[in-house]
Formats: sequence, structure tokens, C-alpha cells
Amino acid sequence: MKRWLALFAAACFAAMLFTGCPGPAKTEEGPVTITIWHDKEEEVAAALQAELDKLAPDIVVKLERKDGLTEALKMVGNDPKAAPDMYFFAHDKLGVYAEMGILAPITDFVDASVLEAYLPMTIEAAAYKGEVYQLPLYFETLLYMYNRRYMSDEEVPKTTEALYRYMQDTTKGGHYGFVEQHSTAYYSAGWIHAFGGYIINEAGQPGLDSPETIAALEYHKKFVEYMPSEGEYATVNTLFREGKAHSTIGGPWLVPAARESGIDLGLAPMPVVDETGRAIAPYSGVQGLHVLKVAAEKKHDAIARVLRQLTGDEIGIAIAQASGCAPAKESCYTAPAVAQDDMVMAMYQTAQNAVPMPNIPEMDVMWTVAENLLADINMSGKDVTESAKAAQEKALGLIASMK
Repeated sequence: MKRWLALFAAACFAAMLFTGCPGPAKTEEGPVTITIWHDKEEEVAAALQAELDKLAPDIVVKLERKDGLTEALKMVGNDPKAAPDMYFFAHDKLGVYAEMGILAPITDFVDASVLEAYLPMTIEAAAYKGEVYQLPLYFETLLYMYNRRYMSDEEVPKTTEALYRYMQDTTKGGHYGFVEQHSTAYYSAGWIHAFGGYIINEAGQPGLDSPETIAALEYHKKFVEYMPSEGEYATVNTLFREGKAHSTIGGPWLVPAARESGIDLGLAPMPVVDETGRAIAPYSGVQGLHVLKVAAEKKHDAIARVLRQLTGDEIGIAIAQASGCAPAKESCYTAPAVAQDDMVMAMYQTAQNAVPMPNIPEMDVMWTVAENLLADINMSGKDVTESAKAAQEKALGLIASMK
């Protein structure tokens, strides 16, 4: 009997190490219902629901689509009558909710060693002030795309100077060698990161007037001269879809529309900036599960089982097949269904240099400040250094007013 008890205790201890929580997987009485808010497309939600249905009947997971999810979470906070148990969303707002005190760390439910199997970039995105608040499922990055009608695979520029020469040679007669949303912070950030600059760092300090950011903006400006002056989403994407732009940097959401337009679409690594030896490094957005603290206190073991169910490769592969999203787990990329998807693999390659969008609350004020700076430089022809210093002062003032 003593030997049996010792073996049982050892097994329980091993379970604790894996799940990061004590005791059996479920201690709540009867079936436990877990409500998850999300704003995802039907294909992604269906893949997630199918995976979590495997927990029934002990745990019943209900996915509820919630428009305006970010504001809804701010409203309900820790209200047990109104708040969901979990939510499925991008990582960039988790700092706001962590500061509100409504999130529970994922490592309260899943042992930290389990997260070692994920792409480092995705765990970096999921962390805030030393705690991991998201279980990543998939991510998105911008992609370098080209139209094989005009640019063969062998002609794809490997460096930005090669791209610049291509733009000089082909931008004429209503055609553009390369276009992008040049005065949108989300797109320009990749050029800034390639120079070692940043819009804002994890400490909440803006970097708009740093020597590295100024150098990036000065360098990028010569490329902008060969693009449409406005650089808006509709203009850039229409030019590419209609075959009037030979290449672009765009999101994966552009890929289906480009292919439907009949474009023989090519995807390639981001060009390397000759001045720095670094590739253009765009922002990445990481999507995953977050746990509300009010639910963690009442449904701890059920939530641990939900999260553990989602640490397998199956869900990443299923979502990749359903919607072309790039899995957060490294091991998913050995699956044929993932490895054979050129768009997913292109995002995987870009992820090696991508920078997670800042998840700190201060980033909320930086989008507008950065885009006003880009408009001043790229569209109004103002001096880069003077504009950057003015933008930095504006950013510092807005951040100070938040505290």
C-alpha cells in the first residue's frame, strides 16, 4: 500500500510540473463551461472550436464572436457577471489589460518549459513586464510580393539598393517597380528596425529622433520618390492587383485577392538594407488565448486543460490549413500541410527578423504621432531631423499625460 501511494504521489508531482498547477486536471463539480470571446474569421473559429470540443463533456467551450472586443473588455473588467473566462485576440493590447489587473499569467496554468517549443518572437510578443499573458496560436507578418509577369524569380532584389535600381528602371508609363504604404507606421517600421531604430521601446520611451530612426527615414525617403505620393491602402493594393505595380510589401490578406486577379504571385524574403546588413524587419501580430483573472480563481483546472489542449501541434496545423495563418509552434513547420504552403513559409522566414508590435499602453498614442511624422517627411517634404525632433516632443508630452 505504501509503495502504491508513493507511486501515485510521484505521478501527481509530474502532472504538476507539466501543467503548472496542483492537483487533478478538473476539480470543479459537474461539466464546466468556458466562454471565450473572439473576433476571428469563421474558418479560424471553427478550427479552434473543433479542437476544444475534444474536451467535452467534462469541459464545454463556447466561442462567442464579439465586435469591438477591446472596448468590451475594458468595460467588463473583472465583473464576474459580464466578463468572459478567456479571450482570443492579438497580443498588442495585453499591456493595457495587464495594467488594469484583469489578466492571469499563462504560466499559472501551463509550465514555462512548454513555451520553449514556440517561436521566440511569439513568446516575446506574449510577455509584459516579465510575465507571459498569452498562449500564442499563430502570427502574421508583412510579405515581399512580386508579379512574375514583370519580375522573374531570379530578378527579385535581394538588397534594397538592387530594389532601388529596379524602381529607377521600371517606374514609368503608369507602372511602378515597387509600392508600399510608405507613410503608414505599421509599414515604415520595418525600415526603421533595419537601421536599429524604433518607434517606441519596451520601456515606453519613444525613439523617433534617435540617430538610427532618422537615418532610416532619410534612407527610405529616396524610395518614396518612386511611389505614388499618397501611399494609401486602396491605391497601393489596387495598383498591385491590376498589374501596374511589379512588387509590394503587403499583408497576407492581400495574397488571395492578388491570386484571384490572375497574378502569378511570387513571395520572397525581405530585401537586406545595404547600409546596415539587416533585412527589412516588419512588425508582427501574434494571436492567442488570454485568461481573465476572475475566471482563473473559479475555473483554474478547467482553464489549464483548455490551454494544454492548445499546446499540441494539431491546432496550429489546422488553423494554417483553414486560413493560411503561420503557427506559433516551431514543430508545426515540419508538417507537410504547413511546409507546402508558400505563404505560411514566407511568414515563417520573415518571423526570424520580425519585431512584435509593442504591447505597452503607450503605443496607443504613438501610431498617430509616427504617421504625422511620416506624412511631414514623405508627403510634405519637410526636413527629416527637425520633423523627428518635433514628433519626439509631441510623443513625450502625450505619454506624460497618460500617467
